[in-house]
Amino acid sequence: MSSVQSISARELHGVDLKQALIVDVRTPMEYSEKRLAAPTALAPVTELDPRDTALRSGALEDTPILVLCRSGARAKTAAAKFAESGFTDVRVIEGGIIACQEEGFATVGEGQPKTAASSPSLDRQVRFVAGALTLFFTLLGLLVHPAFFLGALFVGVGQVFSGITNWCGMALLLMRAPWNQKGATCALGKGCSIDATKGASKGAGKSPGASCQ
Repeated sequence: MSSVQSISARELHGVDLKQALIVDVRTPMEYSEKRLAAPTALAPVTELDPRDTALRSGALEDTPILVLCRSGARAKTAAAKFAESGFTDVRVIEGGIIACQEEGFATVGEGQPKTAASSPSLDRQVRFVAGALTLFFTLLGLLVHPAFFLGALFVGVGQVFSGITNWCGMALLLMRAPWNQKGATCALGKGCSIDATKGASKGAGKSPGASCQ
């Protein structure tokens, strides 16, 4: 099994992206809100099948695979799956799309107007749920039984663990929520592709990374 390496957004400027496959492992909702203008394959980490993603994108086992998420945590999980599947050149883009944008890489989708149906970002959802659970268990501990304080303690320990490891189980669960599955017409990769500069669907491209943005 090949090891997973990392690459900074700054180093990405020196990579021929036409010869690589950028895999965005965020949710379809996050992807529709903001994504790289360069061709990318959308493959949410919770549904990721490395072999299928590579096949749809025309990538081979030795094609450079660049894995991207919001800040880097989910990308590490996805990159490990690619490595375990036999891909030999797998790298995590450090800092995710946030770092890429800071380094001047063009993004699309960020100008979309917010509507009443728009969902908050995943990290905001995690903060809200964690805070609500802590408050809920604390109130139960005060009003019902002290044992419920253990629930608040559990949530707090989970947040500390997330901060230390950069892995969040709550985020992975929220990614499966129905409201986080909206917004991307080619979610989970149905063989379509998108011209990132125009946002229009086209037929699947021939080069690596030309399918489902």
